[in-house]
Amino acid sequence: MIVLSPEGKAQTSAPRVAGVPQFSDLRGKTIGLLDNSKPNADKLAERLAALLKQRYGVADVVRRRKLTAQQGAPKDYLNELASKADFILSGLGD
Repeated sequence: MIVLSPEGKAQTSAPRVAGVPQFSDLRGKTIGLLDNSKPNADKLAERLAALLKQRYGVADVVRRRKLTAQQGAPKDYLNELASKADFILSGLGD
């Protein structure tokens, strides 16, 4: 696990990690959406999925909803999203 400081200070004891790859185009990509189960998160995720497909040519959206906002997502949700999606958006709603 990599822990990032919100202070923006480099952690000298943590190993350096290469930057996250960026996509120049979303056409044909599969996006994972993990909503946080807060009110209206499902509606936001549904609308976001439709917009990503319509405007950016996203091929597919894999959606999962956490059981509660206070708990982490089940490991099988995370594994499924990681195996099927090119990238994941998490923490929608409220």
